[in-house]
Amino acid sequence: MTARTPSTSLLGLGAALALSLTLLPACEGEKAGDGGKTADKADAGKAGDAKVEPTKAEKPAAEWKWTLPEGLTDPPAVPEDNPMSAAKVELGHKLFMDKRLSFDGSRSCYSCHQNELGNADGRKTALGAGDKPLGRNTPTIWNVGYHDKGLYWDGRAATLEKQAIGAWKGGNMGVGADNLDAKAKEIGALPEYAEAFASVFGVEEGEAVTPDQVAMALSAYERTLLCGDTAFDKGEMSDAAKRGWDLFRGKASCSTCHSGDNFSDGGYHDVGFAHDDSGALIEGADVGRGKPAKDEGENYKFRTPTLRNVSKTAPYFHDGRTASLEEAVRYMAAGGNAKAPGLDQNMRDTSLSDAEIADLVAFLESLACTGSLEVIGDQSVAGIPEAAAPAEGAAPADEAQKAG
Repeated sequence: MTARTPSTSLLGLGAALALSLTLLPACEGEKAGDGGKTADKADAGKAGDAKVEPTKAEKPAAEWKWTLPEGLTDPPAVPEDNPMSAAKVELGHKLFMDKRLSFDGSRSCYSCHQNELGNADGRKTALGAGDKPLGRNTPTIWNVGYHDKGLYWDGRAATLEKQAIGAWKGGNMGVGADNLDAKAKEIGALPEYAEAFASVFGVEEGEAVTPDQVAMALSAYERTLLCGDTAFDKGEMSDAAKRGWDLFRGKASCSTCHSGDNFSDGGYHDVGFAHDDSGALIEGADVGRGKPAKDEGENYKFRTPTLRNVSKTAPYFHDGRTASLEEAVRYMAAGGNAKAPGLDQNMRDTSLSDAEIADLVAFLESLACTGSLEVIGDQSVAGIPEAAAPAEGAAPADEAQKAG
């Protein structure tokens, strides 16, 4: 399949696995400076939390028609105040690929969602503007439009539009809340964008484009990034993958949390990473869902990522702690950290053999997305993907290289 762009989800493997276990926009936004088949780095902030107000009436457009890949039953939900149109999707596609959206012109949205990296970034945790390491792993962008119970690992953004604002002003793009209006005006005034914003949003000559209009265009494009047509969807799995599919929905109980076309229940789960082997809380542990929910009962829970394209999006879990898919599967199949006091009730040791683990991995590999995003311009960014650690005995990198 090809991405629908203008040219163009065992046992609860999910909550923690980084879409990157995608066993998750968009980049996880940090505050600027803070660095059948069943189957998201800090606050989105005021602009991202506020309801996106309807803009001027858009020019009449032909009704948007979805073309769904095999394996996806329904299209992503579309908010009434941001209807789909081909012109809006095309505008969003260009914006998604434009490094000028970042405060220093160093990176675009695509920088953290590259084709060669499973449409994630291949890093343990994201790298924001100014080469600032952020706190969480970057999920894949595929099927992001289906995350209807919140985006980011902690679910703090209710919609793609709010997530776009959060990542733009936060650590990923580094613009800052106080500079969003000026940045949107700057982008909208560029000759290559002025006509499109006029056509899509009715922006008149001399009128400034708003951050919400940029976010709406980006979100429309992102809703078209659909992953289906996989070996699983087409019934073209290997024998090992077929055995893994049986385990997935049977003995391994993965489908308890990884359900539906997108292999995610969209919920939030604690799989034990905030506590050590004795059950003691690890100092500085990420509280996850607890912070935006303002509920201590939600502490240490993270969103179940999609498993689509999971074999291409290492490393895994919300903090990228696990380098290989097999290692991630083993952790989840063993029931996570049984000593963690808030461990999700669905977590249990499924006593899978090495052969069964291998079969589960084979099944997950059958969920690899076959499409790609149409790339516009030079999208190289220093530090993405993360450079491999130097071999033992090798000369250390200088400080500038380390900072990158």
